[in-house]
Amino acid sequence: MTDGLPEDLSPRPPGQRGRLKIFLGAVAGVGKTYRMLAEAHRRVERNGEDVVVGVIETHGRPATAELLKGLEQVPLKAIEYRGATFYEMDTDAVIARHPEWVLVDELAHTNVPGTRHAKRWRSVEEIRDHGISVIATLNIQHLESLNDAVHEITGVRVRETIPDAIVDAADEVELEDLTPDAVINRLKRGDIYHGEKIPQALANFFRRPNIVALRELALRKTAEEVDTDLIEAMGAGHREQARAAHERIAVLVAPRPRATRLVRRGYRLADRMHAAFVSIHVRVPGAVLGQKEQALLDEAYELTRDLGGKVVELQGDSVADEVIRYVRQAGVTFIVMGQSARNRLEEIIRGSIINRIMRETNNIDIVVVADSRKEEPGRRK
Repeated sequence: MTDGLPEDLSPRPPGQRGRLKIFLGAVAGVGKTYRMLAEAHRRVERNGEDVVVGVIETHGRPATAELLKGLEQVPLKAIEYRGATFYEMDTDAVIARHPEWVLVDELAHTNVPGTRHAKRWRSVEEIRDHGISVIATLNIQHLESLNDAVHEITGVRVRETIPDAIVDAADEVELEDLTPDAVINRLKRGDIYHGEKIPQALANFFRRPNIVALRELALRKTAEEVDTDLIEAMGAGHREQARAAHERIAVLVAPRPRATRLVRRGYRLADRMHAAFVSIHVRVPGAVLGQKEQALLDEAYELTRDLGGKVVELQGDSVADEVIRYVRQAGVTFIVMGQSARNRLEEIIRGSIINRIMRETNNIDIVVVADSRKEEPGRRK
């Protein structure tokens, strides 16, 4: 017995884990859910596969609601929260039903408190552990590593994110693409939002330059997935050739709001180079962090681990000395760091950390990430 489930429904060995297919889009309304439902009908009607609906968000779209007909839907679970009733995917019911495939909309969705998993993607991981394959949908702005880029493009800080590792490990990622003009036309017709939401969306998130930039991010991400699949298909020998010049990325983090921004930049660099990355922080003896500072540091550590990196804490009187010693010993090839927090007088008296690292290391590229115009307080939950 596992978690109160019958033995025949206990988690499968790694080789028998359920597959994951993701329909990826640039923005809401490009047709991800519609395509997912259409594929479900094809699997059921042509191939005789056992497919059920775990959770679908129709958002009042008639065409999407029409495609739900004829598909078995696992009843949602009612959860009482703050005097209201909410409905979430019933993970236990899906596992008990044990279909071949389950449809799960909006993978980055945050579940209502009281649900076993805070995030819908964690529910999906549990379902896959039981040998059930999942078809899901996701918009590009929800990828954790792109959170800063999306904020810079749209001016909106996306609060619901998903670790890139979930998408990177998916068995298949299919881009559902529409041109920016087609998306805007759908929005104006009321196919995406209704009523007063339309002018607001057109004036904010759905401005044409935003859609163009988000579409570019989605196209790049899909291309990266294709490149990775090609390397894997070429075999072990070619994988070694592709990674012969093995890169190691080190991200220097301090207890500041921009720490997570640096981690994301380091991850994106590492991901493109198929490299390992590590976040480094140097604790100076006698320097005590306040509660807020420690929380910012912990946030950077948590994000690093979520993105598949490692955390290393060093200790010494000189931040520059400890960083230089570590990167030499670890064979680091790229350093990602932020602009110095020291003012000009402090740099004259104590020296510039960036300049020292550049001067005293060889064959290491250094990426200095500029501060955004306004550093934000910690965001991740």
